Formats: sequence, C-alpha cells, structure tokens
Amino acid sequence: MKYLFYFLLISLVSVSLVACGAEEETGTSASAGENNQEDEIREETTEPEEVVEEEGDIEVDKNLLSVEITMPATMFEEEDVESSIAEAEAEGITVTPNDDGSYTYKMSKGTHADMMEEMKTSMTQSIENLKTSGEYPSIVDVVANGSFSEFKVVVNREEFENSFDGFAVLGVVFGALYYQLFDGVNPDDYKVIINYEDAATGEQFDSVVYPDALEELE
Repeated sequence: MKYLFYFLLISLVSVSLVACGAEEETGTSASAGENNQEDEIREETTEPEEVVEEEGDIEVDKNLLSVEITMPATMFEEEDVESSIAEAEAEGITVTPNDDGSYTYKMSKGTHADMMEEMKTSMTQSIENLKTSGEYPSIVDVVANGSFSEFKVVVNREEFENSFDGFAVLGVVFGALYYQLFDGVNPDDYKVIINYEDAATGEQFDSVVYPDALEELE
C-alpha cells in the first residue's frame, strides 16, 4: 500500500509540472549533496544555510529564492523517469539525480507558487465533481477547509455504505495529502480527516484519518 501511495503521488507530480507553465527560469542548477533520507521533501534557497536533518518522511524549509523538492527513490519505481524529467525540464525546472536514487527538482518560487495554485484548482474541481457529476449518487455534499486537511462528506448513508462511492472520496484524499506535501506541512501534522455525515439526520457517523488508515492496511 505504501508503494501504491508513492506511485499515485509521483503521477500527480508529473501532471502538475506540465499544467502550470514556468514563466521564470530557475537560473542555477541544483547543488549536489548527500541525501541520507529516502523519504524527504525539502525546500531551500540558493543562499548558504544550515539544513536541519530530522528523522521522518518529509523535511521542508521555505526560504527566499528557489524551491527544491527531493523525491525519494520509491516514488520512481513504477514511473518512466526519463519522461518525467523531460517534462519538468521543459517547464524550466532543473532535475538532479542523487546517489540514493532520489531526484531533486529545483524551481523558482514563482513556479512553485503556480504549481500550488494549479493543485488548488484541481482539488476544487475534484470536490465539485464528487457533488455534481452524477457518478456518485450517494454523495450529497463535500466541504473542505482551506488547507484541505479536513473534509465533511454528506451522504445518503445506506446508499453510500452499499456502494463504491467511497473510492471516489479516496481519490480526493490522495490529492489533499499531495497538496500538503508541497505546501510544506510538518510531517507530524500531515493528515487528512474525512468526517462522514448522514444527510437524513445530520449525524456524523464516521471519521477516518489518513494516512493512518492506509498504514493500517499494510
């Protein structure tokens, strides 16, 4: 399940890099260095600075000039790496391979901001699709907070529990987790809460926390 999660994230990365055009060039190439953490997503400037290394899946430093995002090797196991790199570089993003198999994507702050805006738009469209497409009849409404860390999903309970509409909600969950990754959320706060409410009674009948729920399936 962990590898599936990584695969979905890197697939989303490729889509967003193509979608949000880069009006600014990154200018300098990414600095080479040792990366002792496989699961690290880090942002840093081109200015010299002390990087604090911590145990955990993700480390993010937001600074002034450029943004570096390091993808762990596990995210590329099922991916066409050369194609992904070519798409990124076509958008003015510098990609540097690391000794541990990970890749560091370096971009301007403006390009990163464009990518975040594109992801926000994509999330909003996905939420609207759940409510209005007609493909998920048991789902009545979906409301998210500004950071996409908590959702209220209003459903016709019996119909929902006897359908596969929950898989559609899971798609939004992956998008929300991905959004938080690249917005620099602290690893300890990295989660998405889905609160399910019965449309008939207004009662909250279930609450699921991700990625905890995914880890329990391993």
